[in-house]
Amino acid sequence: MVTMGQCYYNETIGFFYNNSGKELSSHWRPKDVVVVALGLTVSVLVLLTNLLVIAAIASNRRFHQPIYYLLGNLAAADLFAGVAYLFLMFHTGPRTARLSLEGWFVRQGLLDTSLTASVATLLAIAVERHRSVMAVQLHSRLPRGRVVMLIVGVWVAALGLGLLPAHSWHCLCALDRCSRMAPLLSRSYLAVWALSSLLVFLLMVAVYTRIFFYVRRRVQRMAEHVSCHPRYRETTLSLVKTVVIILGAFVVCWTPGQVVLLLDGLGCKSCNVLAVEKYFLLLAEANSLVNAVVYSCRDAEMRRTFRRLLCCLCLRRSTHESARYATSTRTGASTRIMLPENGHPLMDSTL
Repeated sequence: MVTMGQCYYNETIGFFYNNSGKELSSHWRPKDVVVVALGLTVSVLVLLTNLLVIAAIASNRRFHQPIYYLLGNLAAADLFAGVAYLFLMFHTGPRTARLSLEGWFVRQGLLDTSLTASVATLLAIAVERHRSVMAVQLHSRLPRGRVVMLIVGVWVAALGLGLLPAHSWHCLCALDRCSRMAPLLSRSYLAVWALSSLLVFLLMVAVYTRIFFYVRRRVQRMAEHVSCHPRYRETTLSLVKTVVIILGAFVVCWTPGQVVLLLDGLGCKSCNVLAVEKYFLLLAEANSLVNAVVYSCRDAEMRRTFRRLLCCLCLRRSTHESARYATSTRTGASTRIMLPENGHPLMDSTL
């Protein structure tokens, strides 16, 4: 019998799963095998791609600029997310029942911290891109101290949200508040997490919308004073494409998971959130792979660095590849506008 106000620190994982109505299987079911197989694949890809981004930033002196520090921090957060999800894959299914309460909170805390750091860094990148564009500055003119403070703030917020459930924001002493998706966490925690991600998305929409309209007005004014060049139209279209990709990727990867988190956090009894939770979490984790593509691979110099690093793994081709990239002057869709009054690039593909 459950007593109100009583704490259950000595109970098993199965006790809390039974309380929330979440099935805890004792054997590997087909859907468990599918989720783990997909999860391991995504985790390995996340680890490899983000390691490549970090290696590229570290090896290329052109990337030793504050905005690339934020991209490096995004890659580090996504790398952490890959490790956290990999840990989850090795401690899920029938293995969940063998976890201690502390082990379960470690598993959940790693995920919450890494995903929060990734989402918060996306917002930090948007804020710094906005500042750079509005001030018409080069990457190198961004204050290093400001970027360091942003990175520190990101990890303080991420660690705060990741550690709070284990220390206070749980339901071990209030079983009626336990969520269904995470049976040891309070429903209010899930609701706050979902609403925080929604707020981040709305802020990103506002920031990138302001950037887009600013650049469009700038291009139009330039076209009035100089001969109209197709490059101006290309720049606007490329900017639209970049913004749509950034926001679209965030919506596709995060919205399903945030919706079920919010429904569970609000205590929706008729919502079958348990049927889709694992797949939506996998989709959110896939965003750590998408980030590497959207924020790094669209940069021409970054792509050249990737190819150089990959070619170094193949010694027989290294000499040929180095010669080819040394003579390369332009690659892909890096978008720059040179402002007549000061010559500074207004936008580039690291937006």
